[in-house]
Amino acid sequence: MYSESLVATDPRDRIDGLGWVTRAVFDDPRLRLTIGAEPGAAASYAVVPSLDRARFLLPLGPRRVTAASMLAYNALRPPKVRASRAALGLLARAGALGLTRAPVLSVSAPNGVELLWDQLAGLLGRPRLHAAIGIRPPDPHHKPTLQLFDDAGRPRGYAKVGWNDGTRAMVRAEAAALAGLPPPGGDLPVTPRLLLHTRWHDREVAVVEPMPGDVRRLRHPDLPRLAAMLAVARRGGPPEPPRPVAQGDFLAAWRRRSAPAIAPAIDALEARDGGLLVEFGDWHGDWVPWNMARRRGELFLWDWENSGSGVPVGFDLAHQAFQTALSTRGRPAAGCAAAVDAALATHGPALGLAPAVQRFVAEAYLIELWLRTFELSADGAGWNPKLHPALLRILDARLNPPR
Repeated sequence: MYSESLVATDPRDRIDGLGWVTRAVFDDPRLRLTIGAEPGAAASYAVVPSLDRARFLLPLGPRRVTAASMLAYNALRPPKVRASRAALGLLARAGALGLTRAPVLSVSAPNGVELLWDQLAGLLGRPRLHAAIGIRPPDPHHKPTLQLFDDAGRPRGYAKVGWNDGTRAMVRAEAAALAGLPPPGGDLPVTPRLLLHTRWHDREVAVVEPMPGDVRRLRHPDLPRLAAMLAVARRGGPPEPPRPVAQGDFLAAWRRRSAPAIAPAIDALEARDGGLLVEFGDWHGDWVPWNMARRRGELFLWDWENSGSGVPVGFDLAHQAFQTALSTRGRPAAGCAAAVDAALATHGPALGLAPAVQRFVAEAYLIELWLRTFELSADGAGWNPKLHPALLRILDARLNPPR
């Protein structure tokens, strides 16, 4: 089917996205990876669309598995992506994927050496699993995500692989968050269950259940789901009594994570709002439209690795406003901060936030966002130039206005 000649080059030596993903997933030095179709390989993948622009490793097992890798949950994709994936899925189903001339990655394993999804199949009680693997640009905080399918092409789970200190901590955090969520009900969003949390070599791996096949994109992605936000903040229960900002561990936790550059902003916020009464609770930590879906009136919410507790109610609303403005509209940090103000002014009253609390939540969120950016940079990801030093200037102007 694939006539590409063998090239004895190990893709793990590459410095691009294909390189870091294959190093993270195929870390055992006893595995042999080659570009080209190789008889008897333990696994074979189409590198889509090409080696230099790789975005996806498409498993070349049973046709229905290859097709499902492209077609499962395609309704969640943007229209252009949906169309291209549908075309590839139809070619795969017809056995004509070779027409794409996509390079083939072959993985050869000596006897006794398991691939990750073989290990996961045993732990999950499945006879065999196949993995479709997404590829992103190299980054110390990107984690390979594996879509797991059985021989019939049915989705059986999503596996996240933590491969360094930072990503292992993220996987552990998400596993703990999923295990500790309250039972579904009321306005709480539906969350995929944690199926497995395990170690494999020095990798941290969490597998969550697949979503129903008929989930769809949100019709109005920019519209905040306020009842669900409140349910997450209150863990499906009643509100906590408001307490002064300076009381409790909120500011102290910031200072334990802090750096000298952000300390003046924390001090200024405490000086102004230390006595302000604020409701604290949980947050999802990455409440954005691309982490959500809908199905028959239900809201699905995934990616809980940044969740936490003891934060001001309204942080998820602020995060959605800021990140939507940043990622989908390309606005600068100042414009994103203005989007936070607008969202809190419009929707804050429904969350019980008075104007003074809205202002506090906006500026507290900007501090929290800078701290995240700082922690990512400290772990080797480098500073996000869209956020640093712009957030420090924004905070200084807001917290220390000219007299």
